[in-house]
Amino acid sequence: MAVYQVLVVDDSAFMRKIVSDLIEADSEFKVTATASNGKEAIQKAKDLKPDVITMDVEMPEMNGLDALKSIMKQSFVPVIMLSGINEQGMKETIMALEAGAFDFIRKPSIVHDQDIAQVGKALVERMRAAMDEIKRKADREASMKKRDEAQSKLLQQSQRVQVDPSLPDRKGLLKKTIEPAQPGTRLGSGQTESLRAKPKHPTIPLTKQNTGRLDKKQEPLRDSNRASDASNDKLAKLNKPTQSPKEKRLSNISRLAEQETAAASADPSKDISKVIPSHKGAGPEGSFNKLVAIGCSTGGPRALKTLLEQLPGDLPAPVIIVQHMPPNFTRSLAQRLNTFSELHVVEAEEGMVLRKGTAYIAPGGFHVKVNKTADGRFTIKLTEEEPVNGHRPSVDTMFESLLPYTSLQRHLVLLTGMGSDGARMMKKLYEAGVTSTFAENEETCVVYGMPRSAVELQCVHHLLPLQEIAPKLVQAVK
Repeated sequence: MAVYQVLVVDDSAFMRKIVSDLIEADSEFKVTATASNGKEAIQKAKDLKPDVITMDVEMPEMNGLDALKSIMKQSFVPVIMLSGINEQGMKETIMALEAGAFDFIRKPSIVHDQDIAQVGKALVERMRAAMDEIKRKADREASMKKRDEAQSKLLQQSQRVQVDPSLPDRKGLLKKTIEPAQPGTRLGSGQTESLRAKPKHPTIPLTKQNTGRLDKKQEPLRDSNRASDASNDKLAKLNKPTQSPKEKRLSNISRLAEQETAAASADPSKDISKVIPSHKGAGPEGSFNKLVAIGCSTGGPRALKTLLEQLPGDLPAPVIIVQHMPPNFTRSLAQRLNTFSELHVVEAEEGMVLRKGTAYIAPGGFHVKVNKTADGRFTIKLTEEEPVNGHRPSVDTMFESLLPYTSLQRHLVLLTGMGSDGARMMKKLYEAGVTSTFAENEETCVVYGMPRSAVELQCVHHLLPLQEIAPKLVQAVK
């Protein structure tokens, strides 16, 4: 059995000891060295080349985020961030995940033995997942290399094959090898029509007799080119960032807030905190018939950043997101994503009215469901029911809540993540007629767990690299 070498980085000697003990409680891992700050971690990572690193977020001299970025430039090694629950620590943890950290855990509380044990279990689980992913990707690359070599060998063999000239040419199989004839050149002795180089799309001379035939042959090609150009123009518009999206959004927020404030003055009982549209894309309550639901786990914050920053602010649907993450961290995630996306991104709250052009992040520690009120509006419902698939929030729980709403066009997305959360209910929705289902492919996933489970259940209509999901999703929604 392989023993993986671990570098533990923390400015506290006491915490280094606790983390080292938690790691070495599993026989698969051995702490080969420790470091007390980011600078020391960079040097030891370079010298020792550990299999995995645990990195404290907040440290003197150089913090964990800066050390991570430097280590990622040297070579790829999975890094598990250990974060405190203060606001700065949570914010930098989210940034570290964007910068390439494999995953993170909360730092254990030194006064609760049960908490320390739970943290240790979570830490080892993530380290093992990181090692499994590295092995899987190495196996995949080796398999692809072997396949490419086999194809190259076959091609070389086919190029070397020659007909033996000593054999009798009873059926005219032997042809003299010549240079391809130029257009308009007469065939010489020994040359045959089969040897003449012909263009893929032969040019037909324009004559009175064949003009109509030419038009019929070439018109589909012109239509195809026009369709391709239109598609390219559309994608270019989708990917082209609008000028100062945040400024435009804030301007609209201010204007709409003034309107709502005036309305609230006339009706003091009105709670405007949950009804103010957040940007130009937000419409009246319930004025949508489409909804996007996204699930992700390990690697999710980085994937969500890539996805959301490509979605337009006028997306005619609300976006519900479940990212496996502890309490408090999801608020930092929503705030961070809101700075990148033209959508308005918020942490979901009980009773929020769903609006198109807004993305709602499920809060850590709560399941999020879509609820329909008596007056026909769709709202957020939070529950503290038992974890599903070991998670709260759970993607399956969120997807399941969409089953009754057949009047909605539901668009489902599964991104990178460990386990299979979301796959089972995506299958149920697929069987119920929801065919707008997307999954991130193996090539771009940090962990190809959740998407693979859905693929194996044969309920994924679009299996795409991460960068291609947003344009295709926008096309489906619009």
